[in-house]
Amino acid sequence: MSIHEPDGPGVAAAAAPAFALTDLVVRYGKVRAVDGVSISSPPGRITALLGPNGAGKSSLLGVLSTAARPDAGSVRIFGHDVLSAPMAARRRLGLVFQERTLDKELSVERNLWFHARLFGMKRADARARIDLMLDLFGLTDRRRQPIEELSGGLARRVEIARALLHRPGLIILDEPTNGLDPAARATVWADLLRLRDRLGVTVLYSTHYMDEAEYADEIVILQKGRVVRQGSLEQLKSSLDSSRIVVSCADDEAAARQLRAAGFDPLIEPGGVAVHCADPEARIAEVVRALDVPGLTVAVRHPSMNDVYLAAASGSGGSQIGEDSHDRQESVSTP
Repeated sequence: MSIHEPDGPGVAAAAAPAFALTDLVVRYGKVRAVDGVSISSPPGRITALLGPNGAGKSSLLGVLSTAARPDAGSVRIFGHDVLSAPMAARRRLGLVFQERTLDKELSVERNLWFHARLFGMKRADARARIDLMLDLFGLTDRRRQPIEELSGGLARRVEIARALLHRPGLIILDEPTNGLDPAARATVWADLLRLRDRLGVTVLYSTHYMDEAEYADEIVILQKGRVVRQGSLEQLKSSLDSSRIVVSCADDEAAARQLRAAGFDPLIEPGGVAVHCADPEARIAEVVRALDVPGLTVAVRHPSMNDVYLAAASGSGGSQIGEDSHDRQESVSTP
């Protein structure tokens, strides 16, 4: 079946950001859950919100989804202000909540029909869209199956299909894979990437998982209601001075002495002797030539998303080395 969105947002809306938050403030009493956040996204991009509990992710999504009102600042969805034009904003939104919201006793198809009625879709249009969503998400054979008989992963696919039924340009997901097993999580992310690539849908999601943040085109890290890091995965990783060559051998002190004699500035770390440099792949041969120690193993390590997160949490822009840094090892045997 051909997959396309027959009725786009129009020229004016298409030119506007999919979402734009400007100086957003959300208060609970004297606490600023969101404190002057300004972020936006052009259509067709995936944005991740990353941060610990209490960072302001859910409060931000609550305002963006029109479920809550901002205390200050502005929020627009495809140019529609959520305060002055909430209905227009909601029509461009698809929502997938952390909690399951499907009617478990109804079939997959009946859940979708109920959503279509809520959005006032005409019967013929709703039928065509339901068929398209069932096909897109591999649910056609399960259309008459009750939700309570589905696995958690399949139920989540139904929720995403339902959120897309009325042709939103932006889909918002709060912890979309919470409670799912690794296989179901992978399937959900394959679905979301297809939505961006094949339908041009803009995706905004919150997550606690470092690996899930890496699916995003743009990552926003929140801490105590403020943006502390923002950018693409590569931009965030390259902002850290933690790419390095790590030498493991039988005598770290001897290796460090030999490296210093060759003009390097080695550091003895828990994992071995590290030589920090911007382009470790280009200098690994120099490091190996400088060493004459037994049992030599050399690894190139680059910062991971965990390193970025730890640096943001500590307020540091420098080296913060996590256990899941990306490694590439080259074993070198010496007499």
